[in-house]
Amino acid sequence: MEALFFNVNTGFLEGIVRGYKAGMLTQGQYSNLTQCESLEDLRTQLASTDYGNFLANEPSPISTSTIADKALKNLVDQFNFIRSNAVAPLDKFLDYITYAYMIDNLVLLITGTLHKRKLTDLLKRCHPLGWFEGMPALGVASNAEELYHTVLVETHWRKRTAEYFRDCLKVDDLDALNIEIIRNTLYKAYLEDFQRFCQSLGGPTADVMGRILAFEADRRAINITINSIPTELTKEQRARYFRQLDDYTQADDIDQVRSACDSVTEYRTFFEGVSGNGGTSHGDEEGAAAQIEDRFFVEEVNLNKIAFLQQFQYGVFYAYVKLKEQEIRNITWISECIAQEARNRIQDYIPVF
Repeated sequence: MEALFFNVNTGFLEGIVRGYKAGMLTQGQYSNLTQCESLEDLRTQLASTDYGNFLANEPSPISTSTIADKALKNLVDQFNFIRSNAVAPLDKFLDYITYAYMIDNLVLLITGTLHKRKLTDLLKRCHPLGWFEGMPALGVASNAEELYHTVLVETHWRKRTAEYFRDCLKVDDLDALNIEIIRNTLYKAYLEDFQRFCQSLGGPTADVMGRILAFEADRRAINITINSIPTELTKEQRARYFRQLDDYTQADDIDQVRSACDSVTEYRTFFEGVSGNGGTSHGDEEGAAAQIEDRFFVEEVNLNKIAFLQQFQYGVFYAYVKLKEQEIRNITWISECIAQEARNRIQDYIPVF
């Protein structure tokens, strides 16, 4: 019965998103892209995929930023089509997907405002999925207090985002030194709220999204710990951003983070071949963080691919957006390697299919 009602309201859109997923780049198509000698060759190769002639009207010579922007626009158009045809509770689920991008845009605008950047330049850098109507008004604020109150007022139409901001932060937190702290505090509130919503839906959606969101929370916790080891961020401050991973808060170097992850089978292999040398070198910590981050991307791809193995659940919509984002990162990486003639690194992308 549950599956019957799911198909009545969402079956069409699930079919659409599974069709989108079937049109993603294959390993053979990636191989063709890596053999391109120029970005013009890359444009031709992409035209033979489901991207079609999305670059046909772009003048030569084409840039890597143009390719990335147009690929992102393709994803945004697909998402907006799904969103415009969604009914409850899928419409709210899709809104939750956009909240993460809203947080990124909000932090970008806060940073730019505090550093007196031009509003027009900031708005161009905002992610289109995180756009909200009050964004331009944020650039009018001249100090931290005005900015704080403007966020609460101008984001009222996205009540949940404003609530994260109001509940997690005070006006005194808005300064250049606290930007990443602000971002991670908001993300923690967002992930916890999204998790509660998915669990309220129950069924396969709660199961699929529970795994994905738990992984995202763990990833952020581990990355925060590793990146904060050589900084002045205290263990107590780290704990504010974690889900239930108390062992990480006590870590002073990569080896201690590794020990905390040994009890989690999925994460144990992430640290193979990674050494922080006791945390004595900031460069060592950065290199280790980069290696681990790449392995997290691989695991994220696997989890999102697994989401498509179950039917009658909303996780496929979230999974498709994340898989498509990875595909866009891959295309951008290959484009940059071609443009900079760094062919020795052109294979260092993360395959999706």
